[in-house]
Amino acid sequence: MLGGGPGGYEAALVAASMGSKVTIIERAGLGGAAVLTDVVPSKTLIATAEAMNRSVESTEMGVSFKASKGNPKKVIKADLLHINERVMRLAREQSTDIRRGLEALGVKIIIGTGRLLDNRTIEVDRGETHEIVKADAILISVGAHPRELATAQPDGERILNWTQIYDLDELPEELIVVGSGVTGAEFASAFNGLGSKVTLISSRDQVLPGEDSDAAAVLEDVFARRGLRVLSRSRAEAVKRTDDGVIVTLGDGSTVTGSHCLVCVGSIPNTTDIGLEAAGVEVTPSGHIKVDGVSRTSAPNVYAAGDCTGVFALASVAAMQGRIAVAHLGGDGVSPLKLNKVSSNIFTSPEIASVGVSEADIASGRCQGDVVKLSLKTNARAKMRNVDDGFIKIIARKGTGTVIGGVVVGTGACELIFPIALAVAQNLHVDDVANTFTVYPSLSGSISEAARRLHVHM
Repeated sequence: MLGGGPGGYEAALVAASMGSKVTIIERAGLGGAAVLTDVVPSKTLIATAEAMNRSVESTEMGVSFKASKGNPKKVIKADLLHINERVMRLAREQSTDIRRGLEALGVKIIIGTGRLLDNRTIEVDRGETHEIVKADAILISVGAHPRELATAQPDGERILNWTQIYDLDELPEELIVVGSGVTGAEFASAFNGLGSKVTLISSRDQVLPGEDSDAAAVLEDVFARRGLRVLSRSRAEAVKRTDDGVIVTLGDGSTVTGSHCLVCVGSIPNTTDIGLEAAGVEVTPSGHIKVDGVSRTSAPNVYAAGDCTGVFALASVAAMQGRIAVAHLGGDGVSPLKLNKVSSNIFTSPEIASVGVSEADIASGRCQGDVVKLSLKTNARAKMRNVDDGFIKIIARKGTGTVIGGVVVGTGACELIFPIALAVAQNLHVDDVANTFTVYPSLSGSISEAARRLHVHM
């Protein structure tokens, strides 16, 4: 395994459990960027921001924060130094846990930089020494790194990419986020919750372009209510550091000033100079490794998984690609990766989760379906928890009633999407969902209710 991220270590776990002799070559640490600099750190930071949001907005529930005699200026405040220390500690702990689990199964771990010499050989640079690793098969899971703009070079202090944000000791007073995709929206939401004054620069008509438009509208409404400014249809041309902050120049010549700027404009696969050509592995013009539905590359014995393949930049997809690769290599029965059944979550506040066919697919005529959207404002549990924002949306195939897609917006959407994803994956009928007992009161009750409402379309 060249790379110890979700694709590599999940594949290693499966291969080792099947009795294979497995070696992982990883240059940073087990878990890769997903655990050390990306998914785990960002979602830990977001969890802290969400806790602050719940506290600040709990006055409607009768909770108040009154000044006490001993502390007359008691307020909720984010200690970013403490937060970031916890973020990175948890990331290291998760990496250690993964390593222990792998070593317990007999997986050999080599920390170093690997380069393919051919489709069965990897040379590992360990600093002072080099090591040659021979293998019957190779899985490449080398991930990706933040894309940088020539006119907005990160300095790690005022101009930052998402791996550098955890080096800050103090909360940015005025944070400008460039890019309104998933990463940009998540960090904008998080730092707004922590107390920064945030401006999100979006080159598109809405945040989260390509996502469900109803979900994006809810998020933008929440952003506006919480004081987060979104500059739509605005493209950042350059970011420069000033004596005490940054200045961002937009495409129309106007400028935006702040104390810090976080640049989130996509990622680049880590496929340069790792010997792909020597091994006969083909890549796309963007540098992503070409793979088929069972993770095979163009080279015999070589598979690939994760962000370096350009197939949905999700840790869950990387892990599935890795598991599929090992199953295929071992001769087990395996189904190709089905992207129309992948569930994903955007960890903004509120969260946005989706799976399967979208409403845009229905509107464009690509699929035939019926859609029901149910606001969480009518849900008893949501009212108890002071949840005003969000909805459940279920999409069923017209004529048959099979669940083919869904969207959840709200607190805990990452958990609530699972029953809909299960229905999509198993081709369940809306009546199967509607007739399954849910707890009352619960947010999941709205999933059952939405399914019942779809029954009338059958």
